[in-house]
Amino acid sequence: MTVKEIMTDLQAHGSESLKKLLVKHGIKEPFFGVKVEHLKTIQKKIKKDYQLAKDLYATGNADAMYLAGLIADDEKMTKTDLRSWAKQAFSNNINEYTVPWVTAGGHYGYEMALEWIEAKEEHIQAAGWATLGNLAALKPDSELDLAGFKTLLSRVIKTIHTADNRVRYQMNAFVIALGSYVATLSADAIAAAKKIGVVMVDMNGTECKVPDAITYIEKTKARGSLGKKKKTVKC
Repeated sequence: MTVKEIMTDLQAHGSESLKKLLVKHGIKEPFFGVKVEHLKTIQKKIKKDYQLAKDLYATGNADAMYLAGLIADDEKMTKTDLRSWAKQAFSNNINEYTVPWVTAGGHYGYEMALEWIEAKEEHIQAAGWATLGNLAALKPDSELDLAGFKTLLSRVIKTIHTADNRVRYQMNAFVIALGSYVATLSADAIAAAKKIGVVMVDMNGTECKVPDAITYIEKTKARGSLGKKKKTVKC
């Protein structure tokens, strides 16, 4: 499929009612309001396509950008590609999901994440923390900088309550990811969550809630899934 064919298809499957809902969740225009289920139907046809993914992302349409993340060949993505994607990721579904998925699945995940959490822009910082959480969920512990992750936990304790809104959300998600997917740091994550306390995030009038880190991690332990990695973070 070409970019033109895909964009025509996306427009045909857009929904105004879904658009109204997604705007409340931080999705920015332009976009058509296409259900993720339909994007996955297209993904099954294309599978992976590095150049097509980049071309779709470059449209600036949030539906197309999300699809780009699903079909991206993560291991072919360069640092230049990833930086460009993070810079353009103004919608919450792109900077907190698409960009982190692709970055964590490639060769430069940790490097990019550490770079992005130092950015001035909220959307890039959020992408950085989300990437760190995805790395914890996806990569074997032997490939993770466990000492570095522990240091980052300390940073979260000190800065989460003064961080920007969506950065707070992703910092909390990072604590949950470490506690759930990295068994050797689970106790550290729980201790950090206790020090942090309640994390307040403005959810823009939606029914979404900020997950309680301790409760989430304890549930992971109870079902015997502590330290069990994901095969993919894309969904």
